[in-house]
Amino acid sequence: MSQITRRAVLRGTAGLAGVATLGGLASCSRTSGSLVGAGVVGPGADVVAAAEAARRRSGARLITARLTPRQVTVDLGGPTVTTWAYGDTVPGPLLRATAGDVLRVDVDNQLPDATSVHWHGIALRNDMDGVPGMTQDPIPAGGTFRYEFTVPDPGTYFYHPHSGVQLDRGLYGVLIVDSPHGRGQYDAEWVVVLDDWVDGTGRTPDQILAELQQASEDGPSGGMHDMEGMDHGSMGGSMGGMEAMQSPLLGGAGDIAYPHYLLNGRTPADPVTLSAKPGQRVRIRFVNAGSDTAFRVAVGGHRMTVTHSDGFPTMPVPTDALLIGMGERFDVLVTLGNGVFPLVASAEGKKGQALAVIRSGAGRPPAADVRIRELAGQVLLGTDLAPAESARLDRRSTDRRHDLALGGTMAPYRWTINAKTFPDSEPLQLVQGERVRLRFLNQSMMFHPMHVHGHTFALAEGGARKDTVIVRPMQTVEVDLEADNPGQWAAHCHNIYHAEAGMMTTLSYQAKD
Repeated sequence: MSQITRRAVLRGTAGLAGVATLGGLASCSRTSGSLVGAGVVGPGADVVAAAEAARRRSGARLITARLTPRQVTVDLGGPTVTTWAYGDTVPGPLLRATAGDVLRVDVDNQLPDATSVHWHGIALRNDMDGVPGMTQDPIPAGGTFRYEFTVPDPGTYFYHPHSGVQLDRGLYGVLIVDSPHGRGQYDAEWVVVLDDWVDGTGRTPDQILAELQQASEDGPSGGMHDMEGMDHGSMGGSMGGMEAMQSPLLGGAGDIAYPHYLLNGRTPADPVTLSAKPGQRVRIRFVNAGSDTAFRVAVGGHRMTVTHSDGFPTMPVPTDALLIGMGERFDVLVTLGNGVFPLVASAEGKKGQALAVIRSGAGRPPAADVRIRELAGQVLLGTDLAPAESARLDRRSTDRRHDLALGGTMAPYRWTINAKTFPDSEPLQLVQGERVRLRFLNQSMMFHPMHVHGHTFALAEGGARKDTVIVRPMQTVEVDLEADNPGQWAAHCHNIYHAEAGMMTTLSYQAKD
């Protein structure tokens, strides 16, 4: 089996992501033969067609949408900012399909820079995954691209660029995939999108990344990231002064102090109102679209029952609060009392929060800085959950194991997997049909929400099915996945600044010996 580097893959695939038509499907013109010379398996047209047929249900619909990333001015509930977004509001358009449907999204890039769209959490065809240089060419300024794929699994997902730090603008939206067997037992549904916000407040995300890199060049070099010895967050802070970002649950809790934390695009000064009737059972779909911030969420005067993690059902667990890392999604059920209640998303380890007002009866709205006791109660993480029986992986032995050692320094600002930064990190080889165990070993003092493209995994020893998992400082998380989706797939930290500074690698399907 050939040994290859990430740079070799990039050189071999650059310019090869043209789109052809095959049986009504948009398929990548790159064939497996074009990459096999390097030992790398790219999904050929026959493989793509077979996989799409397996994902598609009888009676599938074609769901069409259009995204126009462009510069816009949006009201965040007080502050008005100029940013990049997919529409006139943040979040972008809500997309909805049923598992087994075909989603066709035309992207018209009206930004001044190249972009892409990644369909976070969807186990889709490789050529539609939206990672420039790996699965497609970037969509140039003024260019267009059509994404077309079958959505296989019900759940809560979202879409965003995989280009630089563009996610830390307004470029994100939610994709809900419904079950063909019905929606479940609840009376109302709310989609709640959490975000940390800086764009248009005097600096852009690109400027913040440059500041982090420049500050690290000006400061002392080398050494592991010492969270206790450094006023962490002072480099990227945008609220003035210093902010030490520490969490008793997560350790080092981020690099950037944001001026605003948003819930459905609004600040706590002018929050959204979520309405229902007393006694109704509400399904809340939480999405953390933030770039550097985990959120601790709770509903004042209520307990939540967690039912899904990253789209897949879990054994129901009641809790006071839930900790959501960047890129994670959770669905919960809440039975509403009568009155007005705050839904609070506290920026974990930072100063600030996002807020929504839940109204099921009469009452005064909460203050923007309201504190609720549930935030200090029982707090669940995704690693605390067990899968529902339908979400369990079949029991079988492990065919291959890979360690991903997560490291990093603030000076220089460099985040690594197995001591290397992308694109120089060694691809992690796997072969179709294998059961693969990934072991994330966090050797830094910062938490990392690790995300794997194109697959879902099961937390080892009976844990939940997920695609993004928090790995806390100096801890190890092991996950198992089925190598059932050939291609080249990104695996990275979903702190977008860590990913851009190197904490990314590739799951690289290889030809069988």
